[in-house]
Amino acid sequence: MAEQPKKIRFLGLHGMGTSAEILKSQTVAFRSKLPDNFTFEFLDAPFTCAPAPGTDILFSSGHYAWWTDQTVDGIRGSHQVLDDFVAAHGPFDMVLGFSQGCSLIGSYLLYHARETPDKPLPFKAAVFICGGMPLPVLEDLGINVPPRAKAINDMTSKMMKQKAGKLVDMAANPEKIQQGVGLWDDVEGLLHDPKKMPDERDVFGLDFTAMPEDLRILIPTVHVYGAKDPRWPASLQLAYCCEKRKLYDHGGGHDIPRTTEVSENIAKLILELTNEIRGD
Repeated sequence: MAEQPKKIRFLGLHGMGTSAEILKSQTVAFRSKLPDNFTFEFLDAPFTCAPAPGTDILFSSGHYAWWTDQTVDGIRGSHQVLDDFVAAHGPFDMVLGFSQGCSLIGSYLLYHARETPDKPLPFKAAVFICGGMPLPVLEDLGINVPPRAKAINDMTSKMMKQKAGKLVDMAANPEKIQQGVGLWDDVEGLLHDPKKMPDERDVFGLDFTAMPEDLRILIPTVHVYGAKDPRWPASLQLAYCCEKRKLYDHGGGHDIPRTTEVSENIAKLILELTNEIRGD
């Protein structure tokens, strides 16, 4: 009898205002392209919060957040939740996050790099989808966050809220939906050019050449983001924190398109990541 392939265990961490059930649905298209030995577990965040726009219409699950205020104490509290879950249910081969879930993973990895670098991580690789690194974490770790970086963060966050408001309006008034026009198609006012990667000396206000050597994420990572996402700058800042990064622009917004092309490309990147941690 042929030997069964070893399971590849993933832990999935959802975005703010969603849930484990919602992230499971968001990722089903690309997960269906992976081999059967890839297994996924999804964890609900500890705090209830307002639903992300439209999710309360489509899903009956609760709506949760890893933190409700982006403070260092709140973020570090979520790290303990992650540690407790992994201690009870781990280890995992990889961790996957969407939006706020990325912020949880990225900040967890940076604090680990600074405080306990000799302690084995509970996962060997990470997949980040449409998420950034919290600026308060960088400041807490002694990194200079210039006013320009904070201003860009504030502006892109405001743009996201405006998009969310438009989505709520469209859900309440379907007659406003124009055929062939998506929520993310209006790119007016975006602060980035998706065709141009920033110089590491100025990644939307952050100078990565000045980052301390011990504050680097060293495990292999995949970064998936959308050209039309107002928070594209935050995704790139997180990517530049990672030494062994692979980047993929899915062409959409702050979401995970379910097209065959995007699903196959994400699955391919995950398979490459698997080979990397196995040494194949």
